[in-house]
Amino acid sequence: MAKVVAVVKVMPEDVAADLSELKERIERSLPEGVSLQSARVEDVAFGIKSLKLAILLPDEEGGTLRVEEAISGVPGVSHVEVEFVSRV
Repeated sequence: MAKVVAVVKVMPEDVAADLSELKERIERSLPEGVSLQSARVEDVAFGIKSLKLAILLPDEEGGTLRVEEAISGVPGVSHVEVEFVSRV
């Protein structure tokens, strides 16, 4: 089965959140067959930071929905936005 990479922007619930710990919780929550390829912290505005994640997942029906749901369910996550998806 083909794979796709999805770039996902994750906003924390709290400006003072430990984004390293949040990344670890997100990585543990990913469904089977899905892996975190890279993560970086990005400045948004006025001291607010987000996590930008590159996630590798199977190219299957439903696309990124199960990944978005898994990340949204992680404590400390306020908002999840898929920025783009590309076949690898």
